[in-house]
Amino acid sequence: MRKRRGPSAASRSALGPNASLIGKRRIRANLWTPALLLDLDAFEHNIRSMSELCRKAGKLLRPHAKTHKSTTIARKQLEAGAVGIAVATVREAAAMIHAGIGGILITSPIAGEAKLDAVARLAGIAPGFMVVVDSLEGVQALETRMRREGRSVRVLLDVDVGMKRTGVSDVRQAAKIAARLQVSGSLEFLGLQCYSGMIQHIPELSRRARTYRGELHQLENLIEVLARRGFTPQIISGGGTGSFSIDSACNLFTECQAGSYVFMDLQYNAVELFPSKKRPFRTSLFVQSMVLSNNHPGAATLDAGFKSFALDGPVPVPVRGAPRGSTFQFYGDEFGMLRFPASRKRMRLGSKVEFVTPHCDPTVNLHDFYHCVRATRLVDIWPIDARGAL
Repeated sequence: MRKRRGPSAASRSALGPNASLIGKRRIRANLWTPALLLDLDAFEHNIRSMSELCRKAGKLLRPHAKTHKSTTIARKQLEAGAVGIAVATVREAAAMIHAGIGGILITSPIAGEAKLDAVARLAGIAPGFMVVVDSLEGVQALETRMRREGRSVRVLLDVDVGMKRTGVSDVRQAAKIAARLQVSGSLEFLGLQCYSGMIQHIPELSRRARTYRGELHQLENLIEVLARRGFTPQIISGGGTGSFSIDSACNLFTECQAGSYVFMDLQYNAVELFPSKKRPFRTSLFVQSMVLSNNHPGAATLDAGFKSFALDGPVPVPVRGAPRGSTFQFYGDEFGMLRFPASRKRMRLGSKVEFVTPHCDPTVNLHDFYHCVRATRLVDIWPIDARGAL
């Protein structure tokens, strides 16, 4: 039997300083840090759980890749039954499409000459590609570009039910845009998109449901207006991890755009997602850091700071390696301070501490790789190949 070879020198270089450790057991504590860790057992459980929940609810799943920004993870979601992949940016869409991922929906309106050009190019090579619009001006710009290139693209109308970020908020204006789309020769109008980000992290399910159902009346009204004009949306896409149980029950959406379920962060772990406090998803994403200074009793300086954790969520919480009751404090770009409950406690230099991510999406965007682990073994390293701000 031919002995399996490890990663080549070129592939090790492409996968960062931990690549030589792939496949080795009891290596988790030896990683170069800061390292973004993906617990594969929990991750795979989450993929299966969401697929099963959608199947039981009779919904399609188009998970949002703004969470993970990884073509590898997107492919695994498709293999588990997802109908396509939602993305937030043209950059994410291009990375997915060039990796052979189909069924891409860009969930943000497209504006600007450069991005309209890019979308026109992607429309020519991507099966099942969709974009959203939320204004007559946006429809005109997109239609002009598609007509110039001799191409067409499938379109959803983005509906704002209260977030006031993107989407059309007036039902009459939305109906005008829909009517305009229906007579376009280069834009194929398939349906609606609706996402309420503001309700996703309301802790109590009952309060979240009351607020959200009030918002969804606007979407219901628009669907009724379109139906009276002879148009029944083929696709109504939207929702998120925090609204999934409500979306499943309201029978408005045909497909779900949840994204954070693959990881579960501190914010979503604090939310009651399902009745009876059912928890179908496990925490799979962590940041591992290292003690690099211990000169002061009662505290240790770590090598993970502002550049390793998102700042728009709660403070990172240690879950492995730190004394019980320890707390984290940001202490600079590259540094964090771990404070111990006992004033005389010290940790050895090189000790590893792992944290649950505070807000998974922007935390992921700060890193280049997922270090995929099972227990103490580093199984693989996946590039975060759709990361970036474009």
